[in-house]
Amino acid sequence: MADFILDEINLEDLRSWIPNFKDAVFVLEGGKYIVGRELEKMSKSKYNIINPDNICDEFGADTLRMYEMFLGPIEQTKPWSTSGISGVHSFLKKMWRLYHPENNFSVSDQSASKNSFKSLNKTIKKVTEDIEKFSFNTCVSSFMICVNELTAQKCNSREILSPLVVLLSPFAPHFCEEIWNLLGNSTNISSEKFPICEESYLIESSKNYPISFNGKMKFMKELSIDLTIEEIEKNIIEDERIISYLKGKSPSKIIIVKGKIINIVI
Repeated sequence: MADFILDEINLEDLRSWIPNFKDAVFVLEGGKYIVGRELEKMSKSKYNIINPDNICDEFGADTLRMYEMFLGPIEQTKPWSTSGISGVHSFLKKMWRLYHPENNFSVSDQSASKNSFKSLNKTIKKVTEDIEKFSFNTCVSSFMICVNELTAQKCNSREILSPLVVLLSPFAPHFCEEIWNLLGNSTNISSEKFPICEESYLIESSKNYPISFNGKMKFMKELSIDLTIEEIEKNIIEDERIISYLKGKSPSKIIIVKGKIINIVI
């Protein structure tokens, strides 16, 4: 609960602003009217209506559309607030930059990396599952994670960015239609088939093992999941960081739980 204070001058402004308050009597405390704040639904009678046209003019219709989905589970009542709308707007601008490096539209026809395919297909899988559950807020979160990953990977490949914009199109149709047109397509994006997850890209080929000494984790080491325990132990013994930690000593035991941990007992 947060309070704010209206003095006599502000009360006169309030009476002028809201006709229903013209003849209202305000009980003052020490010459001031202390107003509490409560969470409530929009209502004309409460004078808390926000005109969506103003939001569309400032941020665009797709930002408003996605923000309403991002507020929380669709079946729950949520207090309206515009405090987080800039975050959704920033996401759309960040996605726009994937297609416009250095402020010019440019998409590469080169093959994408395995990491980019993994990011895309992971998002396709999550969004598809969440749409079935009407969990639109988690869909928006998945898009944000994917765009952050692709940005870090400096992905500019058409074979990633083309299905990505189709995947996002039910959430931001105007934004995606514009990009779809820039990609050189003559048909509407709404006529495109929804992307299907290719599970092969989600199969892990390596494991990032925590390396511990006497039970205390020191660093991480990535190893192929196809290695046998004997091969993992050989790789560990030859690692320069581990040699440095051992300081010329020989480990009394190396405990390896494949796919989970590696613990070196000195």
